[in-house]
Amino acid sequence: MSAPRTLFDKLWDSHEVLRRDDGASLLWVDRHLVHEGSHHAFGKLAARDLDLAAPALTFGVMDHYAPTRGAATDPAIVRMMETLRGNAKRHGFTCFDLGDPRQGIVHVIGPEQGLTLPGLLMVCGDSHTSTHGAFGAFAFGIGATEVAHVLATQTLWQRKPRRMRIRFEGGLAPGVGAKDMALHWISVLGTDGARGHAVEYAGPVVEALSMEGRLTLCNLSIEGGARCGLVAPDAVTFEYVRGRPFAPIGAAWDQALEDWAALASDLDARFDREIVVDAAEIAPIVTWGTAPDQALPITGVVPDGAPEALDYMGLRAGQRLVDIAVDQVFIGSCTNARIEDLRAAAAVLTGRKARVPGMVSAGSALVKAQAEGEGLDQVFVAAGLEWVGSGCSMCVGMNGDTVAPGKRCASTTNRNFRGRQGRGARTHLMSPAMAAAAAVTGHLTDVRPLLGGRL
Repeated sequence: MSAPRTLFDKLWDSHEVLRRDDGASLLWVDRHLVHEGSHHAFGKLAARDLDLAAPALTFGVMDHYAPTRGAATDPAIVRMMETLRGNAKRHGFTCFDLGDPRQGIVHVIGPEQGLTLPGLLMVCGDSHTSTHGAFGAFAFGIGATEVAHVLATQTLWQRKPRRMRIRFEGGLAPGVGAKDMALHWISVLGTDGARGHAVEYAGPVVEALSMEGRLTLCNLSIEGGARCGLVAPDAVTFEYVRGRPFAPIGAAWDQALEDWAALASDLDARFDREIVVDAAEIAPIVTWGTAPDQALPITGVVPDGAPEALDYMGLRAGQRLVDIAVDQVFIGSCTNARIEDLRAAAAVLTGRKARVPGMVSAGSALVKAQAEGEGLDQVFVAAGLEWVGSGCSMCVGMNGDTVAPGKRCASTTNRNFRGRQGRGARTHLMSPAMAAAAAVTGHLTDVRPLLGGRL
Protein backbone atom coordinates (compact mmCIF):
# COMPACT_ATOMS: atom_id res chain seq x y z
CA MET A 1 0.00 0.00 0.00
CA SER A 2 1.37 3.40 -0.97
CA ALA A 3 1.33 6.25 1.53
CA PRO A 4 -1.59 8.71 1.26
CA ARG A 5 -0.79 11.54 -1.16
CA THR A 6 -1.99 15.10 -1.59
CA LEU A 7 -3.37 16.39 -4.86
CA PHE A 8 -0.05 18.12 -5.46
CA ASP A 9 1.92 14.93 -4.77
CA LYS A 10 -0.12 13.14 -7.40
CA LEU A 11 0.46 15.88 -9.96
CA TRP A 12 4.20 15.96 -9.26
CA ASP A 13 4.62 12.19 -9.36
CA SER A 14 2.80 11.88 -12.68
CA HIS A 15 5.09 14.44 -14.36
CA GLU A 16 8.47 13.58 -12.87
CA VAL A 17 10.74 12.20 -15.60
CA LEU A 18 13.85 11.82 -13.44
CA ARG A 19 15.43 13.16 -10.27
CA ARG A 20 19.00 14.34 -9.85
CA ASP A 21 21.15 13.53 -6.84
CA ASP A 22 20.75 17.13 -5.65
CA GLY A 23 16.97 16.68 -5.43
CA ALA A 24 15.95 18.64 -8.53
CA SER A 25 13.45 16.90 -10.80
CA LEU A 26 12.93 17.05 -14.53
CA LEU A 27 9.20 17.51 -15.18
CA TRP A 28 7.19 16.96 -18.36
CA VAL A 29 5.14 19.98 -19.44
CA ASP A 30 1.66 19.36 -20.89
CA ARG A 31 0.82 22.93 -21.92
CA HIS A 32 3.15 25.82 -22.63
CA LEU A 33 1.45 29.20 -22.98
CA VAL A 34 3.46 32.03 -24.56
CA HIS A 35 2.62 35.67 -25.22
CA GLU A 36 4.05 38.57 -27.18
CA GLY A 37 6.52 39.25 -24.37
CA SER A 38 8.08 35.79 -24.81
CA HIS A 39 10.18 36.91 -27.78
CA HIS A 40 13.44 36.70 -25.79
CA ALA A 41 13.02 32.94 -25.39
CA PHE A 42 12.32 32.43 -29.09
CA GLY A 43 15.42 34.49 -29.77
CA LYS A 44 17.48 32.03 -27.72
CA LEU A 45 16.16 29.17 -29.87
CA ALA A 46 16.86 31.00 -33.09
CA ALA A 47 20.42 31.72 -31.99
CA ARG A 48 21.00 27.96 -31.66
CA ASP A 49 18.88 27.03 -34.69
CA LEU A 50 16.54 24.93 -32.55
CA ASP A 51 12.95 23.93 -33.26
CA LEU A 52 10.12 23.51 -30.75
CA ALA A 53 10.04 20.09 -29.10
CA ALA A 54 6.23 19.90 -29.11
CA PRO A 55 4.48 22.59 -31.18
CA ALA A 56 1.08 20.98 -30.57
CA LEU A 57 1.48 21.64 -26.83
CA THR A 58 2.44 25.30 -27.29
CA PHE A 59 -0.16 28.06 -27.54
CA GLY A 60 0.41 31.75 -28.20
CA VAL A 61 -1.73 34.69 -27.11
CA MET A 62 -1.80 38.45 -27.61
CA ASP A 63 -2.69 39.97 -24.25
CA HIS A 64 -0.05 41.92 -22.31
CA TYR A 65 0.39 44.60 -24.97
CA ALA A 66 -2.94 44.09 -26.76
CA PRO A 67 -4.63 47.40 -27.59
CA THR A 68 -8.09 47.77 -26.08
CA ARG A 69 -8.99 50.81 -28.18
CA GLY A 70 -8.02 50.85 -31.85
CA ALA A 71 -4.83 49.35 -33.24
CA ALA A 72 -1.38 49.26 -31.70
CA THR A 73 0.76 52.18 -32.88
CA ASP A 74 3.91 51.87 -30.76
CA PRO A 75 6.58 50.42 -33.10
CA ALA A 76 8.07 48.28 -30.32
CA ILE A 77 4.69 46.72 -29.50
CA VAL A 78 3.87 46.16 -33.16
CA ARG A 79 7.24 44.45 -33.60
CA MET A 80 6.63 42.11 -30.62
CA MET A 81 3.26 41.09 -32.02
CA GLU A 82 4.69 40.49 -35.47
CA THR A 83 7.46 38.41 -33.90
CA LEU A 84 4.95 36.15 -32.11
CA ARG A 85 2.98 35.71 -35.34
CA GLY A 86 6.17 34.86 -37.18
CA ASN A 87 7.24 32.34 -34.57
CA ALA A 88 3.81 30.71 -34.61
CA LYS A 89 4.02 30.33 -38.37
CA ARG A 90 7.61 29.09 -38.36
CA HIS A 91 7.17 26.56 -35.55
CA GLY A 92 3.57 25.58 -36.27
CA PHE A 93 1.85 26.32 -32.97
CA THR A 94 -1.62 27.80 -32.44
CA CYS A 95 -1.78 31.55 -31.82
CA PHE A 96 -4.89 33.36 -30.63
CA ASP A 97 -4.13 36.56 -32.51
CA LEU A 98 -5.80 39.96 -32.39
CA GLY A 99 -9.02 39.73 -34.36
CA ASP A 100 -9.42 36.03 -33.53
CA PRO A 101 -12.84 35.60 -31.87
CA ARG A 102 -11.04 33.52 -29.20
CA GLN A 103 -8.46 36.21 -28.34
CA GLY A 104 -8.04 37.31 -24.76
CA ILE A 105 -5.96 37.18 -21.60
CA VAL A 106 -3.99 33.94 -21.43
CA HIS A 107 -5.37 32.93 -18.02
CA VAL A 108 -8.93 33.50 -19.21
CA ILE A 109 -8.81 31.81 -22.61
CA GLY A 110 -6.90 28.74 -21.36
CA PRO A 111 -9.84 27.56 -19.25
CA GLU A 112 -12.35 28.96 -21.74
CA GLN A 113 -10.94 26.88 -24.61
CA GLY A 114 -10.50 23.70 -22.59
CA LEU A 115 -6.72 23.92 -22.85
CA THR A 116 -6.67 23.92 -19.05
CA LEU A 117 -7.61 20.47 -17.79
CA PRO A 118 -7.32 18.64 -14.46
CA GLY A 119 -4.08 16.74 -13.97
CA LEU A 120 -1.96 18.80 -16.37
CA LEU A 121 1.32 20.59 -15.76
CA MET A 122 1.11 24.06 -17.31
CA VAL A 123 3.64 26.87 -17.52
CA CYS A 124 3.74 30.39 -18.93
CA GLY A 125 6.10 33.32 -18.74
CA ASP A 126 3.65 35.10 -16.42
CA SER A 127 3.51 34.86 -12.63
CA HIS A 128 -0.28 34.50 -12.48
CA THR A 129 -0.21 31.16 -14.27
CA SER A 130 -1.23 29.82 -10.86
CA THR A 131 -4.77 30.69 -12.00
CA HIS A 132 -5.10 27.39 -13.89
CA GLY A 133 -4.66 25.42 -10.67
CA ALA A 134 -8.38 25.99 -10.10
CA PHE A 135 -8.89 22.90 -12.28
CA GLY A 136 -6.56 20.68 -10.28
CA ALA A 137 -3.61 21.41 -12.56
CA PHE A 138 -0.02 22.14 -11.51
CA ALA A 139 0.42 25.57 -13.08
CA PHE A 140 3.10 28.17 -12.43
CA GLY A 141 4.98 31.07 -13.98
CA ILE A 142 8.51 30.77 -15.36
CA GLY A 143 11.29 33.11 -16.50
CA ALA A 144 12.65 33.74 -19.99
CA THR A 145 15.45 31.18 -19.71
CA GLU A 146 12.99 28.54 -18.50
CA VAL A 147 10.60 29.45 -21.34
CA ALA A 148 13.39 28.71 -23.81
CA HIS A 149 14.14 25.38 -22.07
CA VAL A 150 10.50 24.31 -22.32
CA LEU A 151 10.28 25.37 -25.97
CA ALA A 152 13.34 23.27 -26.79
CA THR A 153 12.68 20.21 -24.61
CA GLN A 154 9.05 20.30 -23.34
CA THR A 155 10.55 19.71 -19.87
CA LEU A 156 11.63 21.84 -16.94
CA TRP A 157 13.89 21.38 -13.90
CA GLN A 158 12.17 22.13 -10.60
CA ARG A 159 12.51 21.47 -6.89
CA LYS A 160 9.43 20.13 -5.19
CA PRO A 161 7.74 22.69 -2.95
CA ARG A 162 6.20 21.84 0.40
CA ARG A 163 2.47 21.22 0.66
CA MET A 164 0.07 23.62 2.37
CA ARG A 165 -3.69 23.51 2.71
CA ILE A 166 -5.95 26.48 3.41
CA ARG A 167 -9.43 25.38 4.44
CA PHE A 168 -12.31 27.84 4.34
CA GLU A 169 -14.99 26.71 6.78
CA GLY A 170 -18.47 28.11 7.42
CA GLY A 171 -20.04 30.35 4.80
CA LEU A 172 -19.54 33.69 3.07
CA ALA A 173 -21.78 36.64 3.85
CA PRO A 174 -23.66 38.33 0.97
CA GLY A 175 -21.41 40.68 -0.97
CA VAL A 176 -18.26 38.71 -0.07
CA GLY A 177 -16.54 36.54 -2.68
CA ALA A 178 -13.37 34.86 -3.84
CA LYS A 179 -11.38 38.11 -4.19
CA ASP A 180 -12.12 38.91 -0.57
CA MET A 181 -11.15 35.37 0.48
CA ALA A 182 -7.79 35.71 -1.25
CA LEU A 183 -6.99 39.19 0.04
CA HIS A 184 -8.05 38.10 3.52
CA TRP A 185 -5.66 35.19 3.83
CA ILE A 186 -2.82 37.17 2.26
CA SER A 187 -3.41 40.04 4.70
CA VAL A 188 -3.28 37.58 7.62
CA LEU A 189 -0.28 35.49 6.52
CA GLY A 190 1.64 38.12 4.55
CA THR A 191 3.17 38.17 1.08
CA ASP A 192 5.67 35.51 2.21
CA GLY A 193 3.10 33.49 4.12
CA ALA A 194 3.00 30.62 1.62
CA ARG A 195 6.56 30.93 0.27
CA GLY A 196 7.98 27.59 -0.78
CA HIS A 197 4.58 25.90 -0.76
CA ALA A 198 2.02 24.57 -3.18
CA VAL A 199 -1.28 25.73 -1.70
CA GLU A 200 -4.40 23.60 -1.94
CA TYR A 201 -7.65 25.44 -1.22
CA ALA A 202 -10.29 23.25 0.39
CA GLY A 203 -13.34 23.23 2.61
CA PRO A 204 -17.07 23.76 2.00
CA VAL A 205 -16.70 27.41 0.99
CA VAL A 206 -14.24 26.54 -1.77
CA GLU A 207 -16.40 23.63 -2.91
CA ALA A 208 -19.34 26.02 -3.21
CA LEU A 209 -17.42 28.47 -5.43
CA SER A 210 -18.04 28.61 -9.16
CA MET A 211 -15.10 27.97 -11.48
CA GLU A 212 -14.79 31.75 -11.90
CA GLY A 213 -14.43 32.12 -8.15
CA ARG A 214 -11.88 29.33 -7.92
CA LEU A 215 -9.88 30.90 -10.74
CA THR A 216 -9.76 34.20 -8.85
CA LEU A 217 -8.64 32.45 -5.66
CA CYS A 218 -5.85 30.54 -7.39
CA ASN A 219 -4.83 33.59 -9.42
CA LEU A 220 -3.84 35.47 -6.27
CA SER A 221 -1.87 32.57 -4.74
CA ILE A 222 1.38 34.01 -6.02
CA GLU A 223 0.69 37.26 -4.10
CA GLY A 224 0.95 35.27 -0.87
CA GLY A 225 4.27 33.78 -1.94
CA ALA A 226 2.93 30.39 -3.07
CA ARG A 227 4.49 28.49 -5.95
CA CYS A 228 1.00 27.58 -7.14
CA GLY A 229 -2.60 27.34 -6.02
CA LEU A 230 -4.81 24.27 -6.41
CA VAL A 231 -8.42 23.18 -6.06
CA ALA A 232 -9.32 19.51 -6.35
CA PRO A 233 -11.43 18.84 -9.46
CA ASP A 234 -15.05 17.91 -8.81
CA ALA A 235 -18.45 17.99 -10.48
CA VAL A 236 -18.25 21.79 -10.82
CA THR A 237 -14.97 21.41 -12.68
CA PHE A 238 -16.19 18.65 -14.95
CA GLU A 239 -19.33 20.51 -15.94
CA TYR A 240 -17.30 23.60 -16.81
CA VAL A 241 -14.86 21.63 -18.97
CA ARG A 242 -17.49 19.55 -20.76
CA GLY A 243 -17.83 20.52 -24.43
CA ARG A 244 -14.94 23.02 -24.48
CA PRO A 245 -13.13 23.12 -27.86
CA PHE A 246 -9.95 21.36 -26.64
CA ALA A 247 -11.61 19.10 -24.06
CA PRO A 248 -11.66 15.30 -24.51
CA ILE A 249 -14.70 13.78 -26.18
CA GLY A 250 -16.31 10.36 -26.42
CA ALA A 251 -14.47 7.49 -24.74
CA ALA A 252 -11.57 9.81 -23.95
CA TRP A 253 -13.94 12.00 -21.95
CA ASP A 254 -15.20 9.04 -19.92
CA GLN A 255 -11.64 7.93 -19.15
CA ALA A 256 -10.65 11.49 -18.28
CA LEU A 257 -13.48 11.81 -15.76
CA GLU A 258 -12.30 8.63 -14.04
CA ASP A 259 -8.70 9.86 -13.93
CA TRP A 260 -9.64 13.36 -12.76
CA ALA A 261 -11.85 12.06 -9.94
CA ALA A 262 -8.82 10.22 -8.53
CA LEU A 263 -6.74 13.40 -8.23
CA ALA A 264 -8.24 14.64 -4.97
CA SER A 265 -6.00 14.49 -1.92
CA ASP A 266 -6.27 11.17 -0.11
CA LEU A 267 -8.22 11.27 3.12
CA ASP A 268 -5.16 10.79 5.34
CA ALA A 269 -2.74 12.81 3.21
CA ARG A 270 -0.37 14.93 5.28
CA PHE A 271 0.36 18.59 4.58
CA ASP A 272 3.41 20.46 5.80
CA ARG A 273 1.18 23.28 6.95
CA GLU A 274 -2.57 23.61 7.55
CA ILE A 275 -4.51 26.88 7.87
CA VAL A 276 -8.21 27.12 8.72
CA VAL A 277 -10.18 30.27 7.94
CA ASP A 278 -13.66 31.04 9.24
CA ALA A 279 -15.28 32.48 6.12
CA ALA A 280 -18.02 34.13 8.16
CA GLU A 281 -15.39 36.53 9.51
CA ILE A 282 -14.43 37.79 6.03
CA ALA A 283 -15.80 41.18 5.00
CA PRO A 284 -15.34 43.02 1.70
CA ILE A 285 -11.61 43.76 1.54
CA VAL A 286 -9.62 46.62 0.02
CA THR A 287 -5.89 47.25 -0.03
CA TRP A 288 -4.59 50.51 1.40
CA GLY A 289 -0.83 50.20 0.75
CA THR A 290 1.67 49.08 -1.86
CA ALA A 291 1.61 45.30 -1.31
CA PRO A 292 -1.32 42.87 -1.48
CA ASP A 293 -1.04 42.02 2.22
CA GLN A 294 -1.61 45.67 3.16
CA ALA A 295 -5.35 45.10 3.11
CA LEU A 296 -8.24 45.47 5.51
CA PRO A 297 -12.01 45.12 5.69
CA ILE A 298 -13.65 48.20 4.17
CA THR A 299 -14.96 49.06 7.65
CA GLY A 300 -11.39 49.57 8.92
CA VAL A 301 -9.01 52.51 9.21
CA VAL A 302 -5.58 53.07 7.68
CA PRO A 303 -3.04 51.55 10.09
CA ASP A 304 0.20 53.05 11.35
CA GLY A 305 3.64 51.53 10.88
CA ALA A 306 4.22 51.69 7.12
CA PRO A 307 5.35 55.29 6.49
CA GLU A 308 6.74 54.69 2.99
CA ALA A 309 3.53 53.05 1.81
CA LEU A 310 1.39 55.76 3.38
CA ASP A 311 3.51 58.47 1.80
CA TYR A 312 3.30 56.92 -1.65
CA MET A 313 -0.45 56.36 -1.33
CA GLY A 314 -1.09 59.85 0.06
CA LEU A 315 -2.82 58.51 3.16
CA ARG A 316 -2.53 59.06 6.91
CA ALA A 317 -2.83 56.60 9.77
CA GLY A 318 -6.28 56.58 11.36
CA GLN A 319 -8.06 57.67 8.19
CA ARG A 320 -11.26 55.71 7.55
CA LEU A 321 -11.06 53.62 4.40
CA VAL A 322 -14.53 54.74 3.36
CA ASP A 323 -13.33 58.36 3.40
CA ILE A 324 -10.72 57.75 0.70
CA ALA A 325 -11.79 59.37 -2.57
CA VAL A 326 -10.90 57.69 -5.86
CA ASP A 327 -10.25 59.28 -9.24
CA GLN A 328 -11.21 56.33 -11.44
CA VAL A 329 -12.03 52.64 -11.53
CA PHE A 330 -10.80 49.69 -13.56
CA ILE A 331 -12.71 46.43 -13.93
CA GLY A 332 -10.70 43.79 -15.76
CA SER A 333 -7.54 41.58 -15.66
CA CYS A 334 -6.94 37.84 -15.40
CA THR A 335 -8.14 38.08 -11.79
CA ASN A 336 -11.63 39.49 -12.30
CA ALA A 337 -12.77 39.88 -15.92
CA ARG A 338 -14.86 36.77 -16.47
CA ILE A 339 -18.59 36.83 -17.08
CA GLU A 340 -19.44 36.30 -13.41
CA ASP A 341 -17.25 39.28 -12.48
CA LEU A 342 -18.89 41.53 -15.04
CA ARG A 343 -22.34 40.47 -13.90
CA ALA A 344 -21.46 41.32 -10.29
CA ALA A 345 -20.24 44.79 -11.25
CA ALA A 346 -23.24 45.40 -13.49
CA ALA A 347 -25.63 44.39 -10.72
CA VAL A 348 -24.32 47.25 -8.59
CA LEU A 349 -24.25 49.75 -11.48
CA THR A 350 -27.68 49.05 -12.95
CA GLY A 351 -29.77 52.21 -12.82
CA ARG A 352 -26.94 54.20 -11.25
CA LYS A 353 -24.40 56.75 -12.48
CA ALA A 354 -20.67 56.65 -11.85
CA ARG A 355 -19.24 59.74 -10.18
CA VAL A 356 -15.75 59.03 -11.53
CA PRO A 357 -14.56 57.79 -14.92
CA GLY A 358 -13.67 54.15 -15.42
CA MET A 359 -12.85 51.40 -17.86
CA VAL A 360 -14.25 47.88 -18.18
CA SER A 361 -12.24 45.32 -20.14
CA ALA A 362 -13.59 41.79 -20.55
CA GLY A 363 -11.10 38.97 -20.12
CA SER A 364 -11.59 37.63 -23.63
CA ALA A 365 -13.39 38.38 -26.86
CA LEU A 366 -15.84 35.57 -26.05
CA VAL A 367 -16.57 37.00 -22.60
CA LYS A 368 -17.03 40.41 -24.22
CA ALA A 369 -19.50 38.98 -26.74
CA GLN A 370 -21.41 37.14 -24.02
CA ALA A 371 -21.58 40.28 -21.88
CA GLU A 372 -22.90 42.26 -24.84
CA GLY A 373 -25.46 39.53 -25.49
CA GLU A 374 -26.67 39.94 -21.92
CA GLY A 375 -26.72 43.73 -22.19
CA LEU A 376 -24.03 44.24 -19.56
CA ASP A 377 -22.09 46.59 -21.81
CA GLN A 378 -25.11 48.89 -21.94
CA VAL A 379 -25.23 48.96 -18.14
CA PHE A 380 -21.58 50.04 -17.98
CA VAL A 381 -21.96 52.64 -20.71
CA ALA A 382 -25.18 54.04 -19.23
CA ALA A 383 -23.40 54.39 -15.89
CA GLY A 384 -20.66 56.41 -17.60
CA LEU A 385 -17.89 53.83 -17.83
CA GLU A 386 -15.92 52.98 -20.96
CA TRP A 387 -16.44 49.54 -22.50
CA VAL A 388 -13.21 48.50 -24.24
CA GLY A 389 -11.58 45.49 -25.87
CA SER A 390 -9.97 42.48 -24.25
CA GLY A 391 -6.43 42.40 -22.89
CA CYS A 392 -4.31 42.85 -19.78
CA SER A 393 -4.90 46.59 -20.19
CA MET A 394 -4.61 48.73 -17.07
CA CYS A 395 -3.46 45.84 -14.88
CA VAL A 396 0.13 46.31 -16.11
CA GLY A 397 -0.23 49.40 -18.30
CA MET A 398 1.92 47.94 -21.08
CA ASN A 399 -0.54 48.85 -23.82
CA GLY A 400 -0.91 52.51 -22.88
CA ASP A 401 -3.91 52.10 -20.57
CA THR A 402 -2.53 53.68 -17.38
CA VAL A 403 -3.42 55.64 -14.29
CA ALA A 404 -1.94 59.15 -14.23
CA PRO A 405 0.69 60.06 -11.61
CA GLY A 406 -0.83 60.74 -8.21
CA LYS A 407 -4.27 59.52 -9.27
CA ARG A 408 -6.11 56.88 -7.25
CA CYS A 409 -7.72 53.85 -8.90
CA ALA A 410 -10.19 51.34 -7.48
CA SER A 411 -9.08 48.25 -9.36
CA THR A 412 -10.06 44.58 -9.69
CA THR A 413 -6.49 43.64 -10.61
CA ASN A 414 -3.96 41.59 -8.64
CA ARG A 415 -1.10 43.93 -7.70
CA ASN A 416 -0.94 47.31 -6.02
CA PHE A 417 2.83 47.76 -6.33
CA ARG A 418 4.31 51.21 -6.79
CA GLY A 419 3.88 52.21 -10.42
CA ARG A 420 2.08 48.99 -11.35
CA GLN A 421 -0.70 50.85 -13.18
CA GLY A 422 1.52 53.72 -14.26
CA ARG A 423 4.29 55.86 -12.80
CA GLY A 424 3.04 57.36 -9.53
CA ALA A 425 -0.34 55.58 -9.78
CA ARG A 426 -2.10 54.70 -6.53
CA THR A 427 -3.94 51.38 -6.68
CA HIS A 428 -6.55 49.92 -4.33
CA LEU A 429 -7.39 46.27 -5.01
CA MET A 430 -10.92 44.98 -4.51
CA SER A 431 -13.67 42.82 -5.99
CA PRO A 432 -15.70 43.81 -9.09
CA ALA A 433 -18.74 44.63 -6.95
CA MET A 434 -16.60 46.83 -4.68
CA ALA A 435 -15.05 48.60 -7.67
CA ALA A 436 -18.54 49.28 -9.02
CA ALA A 437 -19.54 50.67 -5.62
CA ALA A 438 -16.52 52.99 -5.67
CA ALA A 439 -17.54 54.19 -9.12
CA VAL A 440 -21.05 55.02 -7.90
CA THR A 441 -19.95 56.89 -4.77
CA GLY A 442 -16.58 58.30 -5.82
CA HIS A 443 -14.79 56.80 -2.82
CA LEU A 444 -13.94 53.44 -1.29
CA THR A 445 -17.29 52.04 -0.28
CA ASP A 446 -18.83 49.05 1.47
CA VAL A 447 -20.85 47.50 -1.35
CA ARG A 448 -23.23 45.65 0.92
CA PRO A 449 -25.74 48.48 1.51
CA LEU A 450 -25.84 49.02 -2.28
CA LEU A 451 -26.77 45.45 -3.11
CA GLY A 452 -30.34 45.27 -1.88
CA GLY A 453 -30.74 41.73 -3.20
CA ARG A 454 -29.14 42.57 -6.55
CA LEU A 455 -26.53 39.77 -6.43
